[in-house]
Amino acid sequence: MQFISFRVLSGRIKAISAMMKDKTVPKRKKALIILGVIYLFLPVDLIPPVIFPFGFLDDIVLWLWIIWHLKDTLDQYWEGEKEADLSKNFKDKDIVEGVEFTVNQEEERDD
Repeated sequence: MQFISFRVLSGRIKAISAMMKDKTVPKRKKALIILGVIYLFLPVDLIPPVIFPFGFLDDIVLWLWIIWHLKDTLDQYWEGEKEADLSKNFKDKDIVEGVEFTVNQEEERDD
């Protein structure tokens, strides 16, 4: 099991906003974040907040699970916006028209 530091946790939390702005992220992942925020602000909890130290335990456990579940996606946005993958825009398209070319593969030599 990987040790999770506060630096990793805070980096992934900061990456949530960039992930939510990206239109290529599946809606189920965005829905997980939205439902987590809704649960955080709902007055109904599994453990009532009146029991102070333990009242926030269910919220913390829920958010740790959400962040762990989305860790691979959030790590892509760690440093900010993910670079757009433009290759999908040009898939199966002939970009250069009217040009014929061939690919010659040379043998590698061990010198």
